[in-house]
Amino acid sequence: MSRFKGIYWRTFTVTVGMVALTLVLLGASFFSLTYSYIMTEKRSELQDRAEIIAQMALKAYSESTSRESLQEELISMVEISEQMSGTDFLIWVPHWHTFFGTNASLGGRELTMPAAMGAKLERREVYMGVSDLGLYEKPRAVVAVPARSAGGVEIGPVLAVAEPNTMTEMWRAFLGIFGMTAVTVLLIAFVATATTAMQQTKPIRDMAAAARKFAEGNFDARVHDSGREDEIGELIKSFNAMAESLQQTERQRREFIANISHELKTPMTTIAGYADGILDGVISGPEERQYLAIISDESRRLARLVRRMLDVSQLQSMDLIKQKTAFDLSESMRRVLVSMEKKITGRGLDVDVEIPEDPVMVLGDNDLLTQVVYNLLENAAKFASQGSTLFLGLEKKAGKAVVTVRNTGQTIPPEELPLLFERFHKSDRSRSADKDGVGLGLYIVRTILEQHHEKITAESENGVTTFSFTIHLAEETAKTV
Repeated sequence: MSRFKGIYWRTFTVTVGMVALTLVLLGASFFSLTYSYIMTEKRSELQDRAEIIAQMALKAYSESTSRESLQEELISMVEISEQMSGTDFLIWVPHWHTFFGTNASLGGRELTMPAAMGAKLERREVYMGVSDLGLYEKPRAVVAVPARSAGGVEIGPVLAVAEPNTMTEMWRAFLGIFGMTAVTVLLIAFVATATTAMQQTKPIRDMAAAARKFAEGNFDARVHDSGREDEIGELIKSFNAMAESLQQTERQRREFIANISHELKTPMTTIAGYADGILDGVISGPEERQYLAIISDESRRLARLVRRMLDVSQLQSMDLIKQKTAFDLSESMRRVLVSMEKKITGRGLDVDVEIPEDPVMVLGDNDLLTQVVYNLLENAAKFASQGSTLFLGLEKKAGKAVVTVRNTGQTIPPEELPLLFERFHKSDRSRSADKDGVGLGLYIVRTILEQHHEKITAESENGVTTFSFTIHLAEETAKTV
């Protein structure tokens, strides 16, 4: 993938592009509004000055005694006004049919009014436009006010002429300030966007690198958690949790392979060794029957191991949500107790039973939960002391049915309790009268209960070991079914 097609560059380009586009649109609007405003204000200012010049010229004309003195006074007035405002003023004196002003005649050229100006002035309206008036090299802004009269005397029109640079000086200043501001904002946007995009994409790149390591079989890689509380921080935590889960799954897989290799190797070695001995004639006579019996037992144990492994595989792929039904758990427990009677009496054990006479309706898979009770009771009988008493109980508590299986034997060390439900884990074989276990019974129990979203607990103290699990009671409607 090209580096310029990554999230970093996309985020950077989109953000900076949006900032730039916003500045362009704002700048265009700002320039349009400010230019129009400044031009309007400048023309209004020119009109006001032309009105004042007209009134002053009218007064000078009424007090003048000769054309020369009037001309001197008008030119002096115009020069002072031009120096103060940077604007040319031209005054029309109708009595003498002459324009007075410092620029009334430039290089021998005479003033020429545009037709639109003449039409406006005839209607005694103010004219605002652009013209060279036949005097200037380049067009200029022109404001012409109609004639003013008082006491039978009339002066005007008066023209105020301004150079374009004086009209746009403030607008250009605004343009410069806006340009500097825009450049500063863009630089800040560049830095902020680059920093933010880098912070957003770095964890993603780290996760991609970690995922590649996972593909290579290395599950130790983790993404550094900087304590972020946003979506990226949540993604990092979830990714690391997934990595932990993958690492644990890989570790369990390796342990499973090692355990199953060991479990399969022992009976297969025994079977192969004794079979070879019989075939070679090393074992014969009465011993042959004895070793054939051992081969038969080991073959059955191997079959049980394979069957249990298949059971586990099927359980892990089941969708129990569709198989849940309401059934009487107390009746199922009684059937388990009857089926276990021979094993229990064979060990010389008694059973203390506390199962309600009335039905206890629960929601779940009847066959699988019956298997849970069977495995727990079988395990309790296997590890119980000779002549001791087993306990099998059922009660309702907080909307759930609680099943308890208890035996008396040797105390299980606290550090071993969490391992009881792992695959192929076996307690000390010296405490078991049954040497043929494969270490999957309690693992199947936990798997079935997890499929039902339930948990099982184990406690062992002073030789008394207790297993308890819960299962949801069925709804009242299910109880009537």
